[in-house]
Amino acid sequence: MKFFASVIALLAVFAAASPSLQAQKTTRGDYILEYKDIAIRQMEISGIPASIILAQACLESGDGNSTLALKGNNHFGIKCHEWKGKSIYHDDDLKNECFRKYSKAEESFKDHSDFLRFRDRYSFLFDLDPKDYKGWAYGLKQAGYATNPQYAQLLIGIIEEYRLYRYDSLATDIPPSPAEIEISTRIHPTKGSPLYKISLYREVFTQNNTAYIIANEYDTYSSLAREYNLFTKEVLRFNDLEHDRKIEQGTIVYVERKKKQSAKHLDKHVFEEGETMYGLSQRFGIRLKYLYKYNNLHIGMEPQPGEIINLRKVKK
Repeated sequence: MKFFASVIALLAVFAAASPSLQAQKTTRGDYILEYKDIAIRQMEISGIPASIILAQACLESGDGNSTLALKGNNHFGIKCHEWKGKSIYHDDDLKNECFRKYSKAEESFKDHSDFLRFRDRYSFLFDLDPKDYKGWAYGLKQAGYATNPQYAQLLIGIIEEYRLYRYDSLATDIPPSPAEIEISTRIHPTKGSPLYKISLYREVFTQNNTAYIIANEYDTYSSLAREYNLFTKEVLRFNDLEHDRKIEQGTIVYVERKKKQSAKHLDKHVFEEGETMYGLSQRFGIRLKYLYKYNNLHIGMEPQPGEIINLRKVKK
């Protein structure tokens, strides 16, 4: 019996030492090859450099070997934050914290892209050259993405060691930046246009292809209606209001009916502290009832900070 016990113990030692008999960790090179196509696709959808996406994924997931990546397909360590899907609990800054769990890794990459593209504090990054991986790396650190003081250098080190910048050149049809889409445009209506008279008195702008003016503290919706040859109820309806109210300096007042959804490539927005659904409807030129509809919220409800708000109809 002692002989057999010794043989079994010896086999156990060999099994533990033999690479062929134990689970192998994914190497960084293999991880990059496995997920490069997803990163390139996300660059085409979001405008985030594929090199940055891959380098962040390598760091955050331990090259795909982390518990969150293996058990939850969560390659970027994204925590729940009003998450309505499945979750996984893991020790991080605090014990047993809630992290998002995905059915496949690609969902994690998409969520990461949405997190950056539709959050105001990262919007300046999308004005950079999409191949400027160094600008993106330092910009992420500047925006507070990570607390590690060497975070930018770590990303750049991975990108340059594995030449991840070559994947940035493989992306096509990169979308314009959120700021570029959202920027208001001043218009100069021609004679015969319903807005021509308005433009003689005030500057007229467009947001989401809908005309608006910037009101002052002396205006009322009734006085604006008279000025623009509209009914007061029309102006109120254009601005999702039921009753006339005091107008503060700088208030956006639409003089045309807002659209049912936001401009193309501006699909979502990460709700921030102090924002309101009404404020978003005015900011993006979307009718308020549709904004509630796209997010399955009852009229009057307000999302929690950090929650992703759909600005366009969600495709099934």
